[in-house]
Amino acid sequence: MARPIVLSNGELHVGINTYGLVHDFYYPYVGLENHAAGQSLRHHIGVWVDGKISWLDDKSWEFDFSYPHEALVGHTVAKNHDIGIMLEFDDTVDAEFSAFMRNLHVINLSAGAHDVRIFMHQAFVIGDGRSNTDTAQYLPDANAILHYRGRRAFIISGQDDNGEWFDQYTVGLFDIEGREGTYKDADDGELSSCPVEHGRVDSTLRFKVQLDPHSSARFHYWVTCGTSAREALYIHKQLTSQGVHKRLDVTVKWWHEWLKPAKVVADKIDASHRDVFLKSVMIMKSHIDKRGAVIASTDTSMLNYWRDAYAYCWPRDGAYVMWPLIRMGYKDEPYRFFEFCRRALSAGGYLMHKYRADGALGSSWHPYIHAHDEVAPPIQQDETALVLFVFSQFYHMQRDDVMLKEFYEPMVVPMANFLASYINTHTGLPRPSYDLWEEVFMTTTYTTAVTHAALLAAADLAEVRKDNDNAVKWRAAADDIHQAAHKLLYNTDKKCFYKGVTVSEDGTVKYDDTIDMSSIFGSFMFGLFGVDTEETKNAVATAEARFAVSDEVPAIGRYENDGYRRVHEDTLGNWWFVTSLWLAQYHLETGNHDRADKVLKWVRDRAWDTGVLTEQIDPVTREEVSVAPLTWSQAEYVSTLLDTVTEN
Repeated sequence: MARPIVLSNGELHVGINTYGLVHDFYYPYVGLENHAAGQSLRHHIGVWVDGKISWLDDKSWEFDFSYPHEALVGHTVAKNHDIGIMLEFDDTVDAEFSAFMRNLHVINLSAGAHDVRIFMHQAFVIGDGRSNTDTAQYLPDANAILHYRGRRAFIISGQDDNGEWFDQYTVGLFDIEGREGTYKDADDGELSSCPVEHGRVDSTLRFKVQLDPHSSARFHYWVTCGTSAREALYIHKQLTSQGVHKRLDVTVKWWHEWLKPAKVVADKIDASHRDVFLKSVMIMKSHIDKRGAVIASTDTSMLNYWRDAYAYCWPRDGAYVMWPLIRMGYKDEPYRFFEFCRRALSAGGYLMHKYRADGALGSSWHPYIHAHDEVAPPIQQDETALVLFVFSQFYHMQRDDVMLKEFYEPMVVPMANFLASYINTHTGLPRPSYDLWEEVFMTTTYTTAVTHAALLAAADLAEVRKDNDNAVKWRAAADDIHQAAHKLLYNTDKKCFYKGVTVSEDGTVKYDDTIDMSSIFGSFMFGLFGVDTEETKNAVATAEARFAVSDEVPAIGRYENDGYRRVHEDTLGNWWFVTSLWLAQYHLETGNHDRADKVLKWVRDRAWDTGVLTEQIDPVTREEVSVAPLTWSQAEYVSTLLDTVTEN
């Protein structure tokens, strides 16, 4: 289930699902400690009208989602014609406080008066814990409910537009001991006012209003977060005294200020893309933790089917998200990301597979022991190389020598030394590591291309620092890689770049001739093969023919016979937004704006109204596949549109 609305301030991140319900609730890191991951943790919303209750996820509601304010303030419209009620939500995470706020407008669509009761339910398993040790209790002095466990505390409360508090509450158990949850207590329109419970606990608030025909009422609901009850209560008091309307206004103004660099660019791109462009930039920002981690996706719906989700920082993904932000002039987010990478860097000068938002190592399926008992770190070398390359882009954009001094010795030097030394003596190419798709252990064309570019970028930085010995060493290593690549990585028979090569102990080279878009993109984007060379032109033509790319369907997959999340075995694999946009970037580089524009329109037309892009599209059913949003998809869309500005 996608998250059509995501909300964040870099510390608290909330995902709203397709029923308008809270389904991801991360605090105090974006992407770490999801206190509401799982179907039983949906925060139900019920509408009781004249003796009958309807829940927003009971299939009787119609939904519309948008970000109408050029701010990360989600607008959800839910209509139920059977009961004659429409709900409008304006949702946000406060820009300054760790508070999730919902401004709820309840509208009577019918010609009769109705007794309407709104039930707001919340369920947490605090700290991703599997033991049942949470506590929930009603706080009469604060007119609130407190959920807490250890150093995590949440205060839940609400008022109507006149300042009147919710009129009923209850606390109870869910998902254990035969209990479904306190939201079931609302079926008769009344709550039992249980004041405390411990274990696997949830709670429900009630707002009651008498609605005349075609009239409406407003309620304000919030959840404040802290590392102690005192901290959460302080924010609760700020919302109470200032009011949700003011906090919404403060947050909208914050986003307007933050978006200024992106709006400068938006005014230069095709008007039909401006809305999704700005929304994509905001979605990218929502996935950036304030301590630097860039989370691939906070959508945890795939936990229902897979062992893990995407709530990690892959250094590669993070670098691709930073690149367009750097090009637009943003400084704080890239700086913090590179700080994160500097802290994470191993003693060997390389970055590992992926990380949690707090900088700890993320889960991995890559071993230290490979074929023929070869021992090598379980890494994707391109991640180290890309971070180094994009850091160079950041420096050249900012020309901040103080910053370069801060990063040069602890990050640039060890990274570049690792890349320059991690070379196969038989081929002159980088030693094998896992490919960017995390699947095969080999020396890939893509990794070779990024490594080549990173070493050249590092040499440029060394010259700025007057570190001539390293400048010469790294540039020589890049030149050697370039020469080896031109000898080994182009398939003259298939007229495409090899996916990669493996080398036996005696130096025998085995080629993988799978057509892979990363090989093509890496080769031209990072200068391993010129964009106008016959090799690159042939490789693109071969890939487009193999994937049957057309004006009607300008999409392309990752590589031929890609089995990841593929349902239909008679296809080459699912279409990916990232790789399709890489194809558009090639066409922009070669002046073929019409072909690029068709890809951009295809991507834009498959975005949600909120701008959310998924990872993949099933080529048969045309349905979305995998997580949504995927931060990398949003970033490549933004990057491609930036390329149109450069070309113009």
